Amino acid sequence: MPDDRNDPERDRLSGRLSRFARVGAGLSGAAVSYGANRVFAGEDADARNAKALKAALGGLKGPLMKAAQMFATVPDLLPPEFAKELAELQTNAPAMGWPFVRRRMAAELGADWQSRFASFEPQAAAAASLGQVHRATAPDGRALAVKLQYPDMQSAVESDLSQLRALIGLFKRMDGSIDPSEMIVEIGDRLREELDYGREARMMSVYGSFFAERDAIRTPTPVPELSTGRLLSMTWLDGQGLLAFKTAPQEVRDRIAALLFEAWWSPMTHLGIIHGDPHLGNYTFSGEGAARLNLLDFGCIRVFPPRFVAGVVRLYRALSNDDRAEQVEAYRTWGFQGLTDELVDTLNVWARFIYGPLLDDRVRTVAEDVPPGEYGRREAFKVRQALKAVGGVTIPREFVFMDRAAIGLGAAFLHLGARHNWKQLFEASLEGFSEEAVAERQAKALAAAGL
Repeated sequence: MPDDRNDPERDRLSGRLSRFARVGAGLSGAAVSYGANRVFAGEDADARNAKALKAALGGLKGPLMKAAQMFATVPDLLPPEFAKELAELQTNAPAMGWPFVRRRMAAELGADWQSRFASFEPQAAAAASLGQVHRATAPDGRALAVKLQYPDMQSAVESDLSQLRALIGLFKRMDGSIDPSEMIVEIGDRLREELDYGREARMMSVYGSFFAERDAIRTPTPVPELSTGRLLSMTWLDGQGLLAFKTAPQEVRDRIAALLFEAWWSPMTHLGIIHGDPHLGNYTFSGEGAARLNLLDFGCIRVFPPRFVAGVVRLYRALSNDDRAEQVEAYRTWGFQGLTDELVDTLNVWARFIYGPLLDDRVRTVAEDVPPGEYGRREAFKVRQALKAVGGVTIPREFVFMDRAAIGLGAAFLHLGARHNWKQLFEASLEGFSEEAVAERQAKALAAAGL
């Protein structure tokens, strides 16, 4: 891939200032509404504040909208009214038109870029907050997905992160149970990574190598000669989305859930990495009875320190054995500070919810009588109320995408109505587990992919 260190789009000051002004105007309006709602209060003040914030963000493409969606998928972070409004932000924003596509492709591959494809569809097949995807055909006949990044996204990230810090100030004044300052650092780092399509291609290769011997789980193959830091070409994998199987026979839905579980947990317990974007569009299924899972979009891959992964397993075993001392050590390993008995009790409310299906040695759904969109909300309310009583807590940065992805995975299982002995599935993923083994395998996998 070309070196874009001299790239004129890299975090331009003019682009950052322009973006800051546009976004700031919307958030200023939300802040004014917030102030007025505080003065006049009322039982629906949170709901009115949430609607004002959604209105400020709803017309945006780019990082701030994506960050808001990330916050909405972490149930213990925001009050329910805010989570509901932010979750409804448009995730499939209108695609940019052909003039943008021509400019982007020419800038990345040269003026003769069309000659490098047998065909290239001018209409986007999908669009999101940071870029859009087009179908194409390689000269050798392979079907391709070509992902184009929107212009000035690097400037947008830096501007939007500044605005996001101000936005979080509103949340902290409004609630106070959770200090999300470390979460902002985490989200900023992950957004910057997501704009690096070279990194995404290499992470795609990590997953492709990991599942190379597993025919039931497939990943696209990157095409380096048709890719750059802002353009990613990869093989196209045909399949149907998860929601197409909501009414499939139980055995099909259970098979899909088992594949999802393996695709998420096995890289975590073996390599210390997770697919951090739980969007249902990132999974498709093919073959008779949905026998194969296509795992898509590797922009948001979180690589964890092996000690953090060891803490995940340590807490699972400590909860299984009701070992209080080990629970405390697991939270300390994760980076939680000031672990009083009251705080540990509060953290355990959330931990027992997240780990609950893994602790229960029987066939069951992940949660009884809970709609997918409400997964975790009741427990999150209890946790926030308890955290207020103990003076709040700072959430360690590694916790953000672990929590977000686990909630997204659980919601997918609820959509399917899947039933499994989740404990047995998890125990199978722990075969050969140790912190040292994770460190060794992670180092080898990342080095092999050039990371």
